[in-house]
Amino acid sequence: MSAAVQAAFDAPPLPRVNDLLPHRYPMLLVDRVEELVRGTSIRAVKAITLNEPWYEGLAADAPLDYPPALLIESWGQSAGLLASATAPAPDGQVMLFGSVADAQFHLPVLPGDVIEHRVRVSRSLGDSVIFEGSSHRGADTVMTVSRMVMAFRPGEVLTTDEPVRPPAGRDREATA
Repeated sequence: MSAAVQAAFDAPPLPRVNDLLPHRYPMLLVDRVEELVRGTSIRAVKAITLNEPWYEGLAADAPLDYPPALLIESWGQSAGLLASATAPAPDGQVMLFGSVADAQFHLPVLPGDVIEHRVRVSRSLGDSVIFEGSSHRGADTVMTVSRMVMAFRPGEVLTTDEPVRPPAGRDREATA
């Protein structure tokens, strides 16, 4: 058996999307992980189909471009898979999308396209991670993302009924 074949057998199995993300239909927007280098990068795939709810009820002559916000969400879910596969959130921690910067859409994405998201860790800051990367249809780049920030925060802080107060010294009167 060649070394490459043996390495494939010895490699840990790729994670299942459902095991790492809490999302479910219709908002689970990643179909499978193709490649994972824990702590470094991921390649994940999303197949675009006309069966998705956002295409329901469209007029016959309506454009079929996949919504850019959903392309960003799908790419972000791929980043979330990388973060979760690298170091699962400690008990009680919730993964939150923080921001995206310099996302550029180069080509439309249409039903029938299979999109490959390529996500790399740019920087890890303890409870926050910065990602960068792109999305591709075959050899064509359909989107690039310069920076996406995700953070892990305690779930109980996010579910309280009390209003969120700014840190001391940062209230409206101090900044007005």
